[in-house]
Amino acid sequence: MRRIRLLVSGRVQGVCFRAYTRNRAEELGVSGHVRNLPDGRVEIEAQGEDADVEELVRWAEHGPPYACVSGTTLDECELKEDLEGFRVSY
Repeated sequence: MRRIRLLVSGRVQGVCFRAYTRNRAEELGVSGHVRNLPDGRVEIEAQGEDADVEELVRWAEHGPPYACVSGTTLDECELKEDLEGFRVSY
């Protein structure tokens, strides 16, 4: 199991990045959340099996159609107990 915090920069707001991220995370069985940050980045916190979290990170490096990802910053985090589902935070 692995938990990460990923900050995604570029044209990532106003392109349905959060909704696509939630859909991809649910397909992979990853728990956590995604939200827009005031500085224009998107923050993804995700927890799940190592390979599934890694796949979500690889997906986020390109993002959905109309997104233009210019960079990502990845931090490893401590696992959380009882973390279920993946939500869009506002």
